[in-house]
Amino acid sequence: MITEVKAKGLNTRNFIAQKIAEIRAAVGDASAINALSGGVDSSTVTLLGHRALGKRLTTVFVENGLMRDGEPRQVAALFRKLKVPVEIVDARAEFFAALKGLTDPEEKREAITQTFYRHVFGRIVRESGARFLLQGTILTDVDETVAGIKRQHNVFAQLGIDPQAAFGYGIIEPLIQLRKDGVRKVGMALGLPESTCRRIPFPGPALAARVIGEATPERIATVRKATAVVEHHLKGARAFQYLAILHADRVTGMRAGRREFGQQIEIRCWDSIDARVATPTRLPFATLQQLAADIVKKVPGVVSVTYNITAKPPSTIEAV
Repeated sequence: MITEVKAKGLNTRNFIAQKIAEIRAAVGDASAINALSGGVDSSTVTLLGHRALGKRLTTVFVENGLMRDGEPRQVAALFRKLKVPVEIVDARAEFFAALKGLTDPEEKREAITQTFYRHVFGRIVRESGARFLLQGTILTDVDETVAGIKRQHNVFAQLGIDPQAAFGYGIIEPLIQLRKDGVRKVGMALGLPESTCRRIPFPGPALAARVIGEATPERIATVRKATAVVEHHLKGARAFQYLAILHADRVTGMRAGRREFGQQIEIRCWDSIDARVATPTRLPFATLQQLAADIVKKVPGVVSVTYNITAKPPSTIEAV
């Protein structure tokens, strides 16, 4: 049973001191690795881990081919400014090979989980001699997995999975008592830039969670372009999260007076505090029109753009 630490009553100084002590006690004289993706959860764990372990913690960014445009380079540059070296590991071929032919959402999530933990990080851990992986699992990840809503790739113990037996290393989760609003407070207290702490959430399976159907390199490239347009237009919306989703079926459109069987992008934009419940943001219709026009113009093959207006629940923030 996980005891929730709510953001409202969170004493960040005490929490940070407690988690640093827990990390040191768990790792002992060994070394550890942490997985950095650039979101507030993994960024907060990175700074916590480096305060606790210093040079005995190696920070790795896995380039899985599923990230947003320029993300590995941008994240590594930010953490260099924070005096934290980041090693970028190119694993694109492994992830796309694991996703080949898969269309079921849970099968895709499981393929990403196994590739990340068993193959990519398993290899990194063996080569480095590290005994532990630090990661940014939060309480909402656990809740959604245990409830059967969707399998979050970073949840194991609550499903009866022992990472040591399954993968060959232990997993330490310093943020597992917090939800997103609490993590943001801890990140700010650790010295993360506000732009990182307020960054919109990004799923563990990355853009594969935003492609309905098979996540091929070509389809990921399409949703990556659409994501860049959506984030450009909605960065001032003060929403909790906003994203683009690529649908599976082709739809009928028209271009230059001729029929074109093209692709459909769905936009989602959410108001929420901790991701447990969410309501679609009431965006101005002119904003939606501009988004649609830019996506159709800048993303090859797209002929239809829609906006989700269903709350969570019954919808979810991500599509896959």
